[in-house]
Amino acid sequence: MDKQTILIVDDEKEIRELIEIYLANEGYNTLKATNGEEALEMIASHHVDLIILDIMMPKKDGIQATMELRKTKNMPIIMLSAKTQDMDKIHGLTSGADDYLTKPFNPLELIARVKSQLRRYYVLNSEKPRNENVLTLDDITINIGTREVKKGEKDIKLTKTEFDMLEYMTRNVGIVLSVEKIYENVWKEEFLESENTVMVHIRKLREKIEDDPRNPRYIKTVWGVGYKVEK
Repeated sequence: MDKQTILIVDDEKEIRELIEIYLANEGYNTLKATNGEEALEMIASHHVDLIILDIMMPKKDGIQATMELRKTKNMPIIMLSAKTQDMDKIHGLTSGADDYLTKPFNPLELIARVKSQLRRYYVLNSEKPRNENVLTLDDITINIGTREVKKGEKDIKLTKTEFDMLEYMTRNVGIVLSVEKIYENVWKEEFLESENTVMVHIRKLREKIEDDPRNPRYIKTVWGVGYKVEK
């Protein structure tokens, strides 16, 4: 496999260089940008496999850059932020990020998360059957082979994580799934206090597939237990 390319976006030079050193030691190619605007320009002209993106930056911050990026791109995004409040994490994940790490961070933990996201995005996808394997939820069609989702004739644009979550829950239609079980099957890693991560992605998924996200028809909450998909 060719070397994968990671885009590091942070307005602090020391952090960019620190991350670059650790990524290079793991065999990754790196690109660097100092703000969201520069990052979007770089993505338009280079192939990028994953983005490590700071939130607080001049010109265009990480939230704005992620929301703009998600209109056309689906590669994994790991957000970095000095903010540690749950609402900051929820805001970052809601904007379209796949993971969130607070500063100061352990570079080895960041590398582990990079590997986990890339494994999910490439290796696990390559193990899926390439035939036209289709799942349905009433008027929602989920094409596993092409990773396309339609509601009636309307295309529903999902992120990688949202698609994986919808696929997993639809394959277990009618079964109540705990937050822990959803996390470990979608993120493919051990569950460690990740309730907010699952909750945010469920909310985003509902916003995209439900007619009334506040009164969901497909993804039901089972209070105190988890979630289940109903046809």
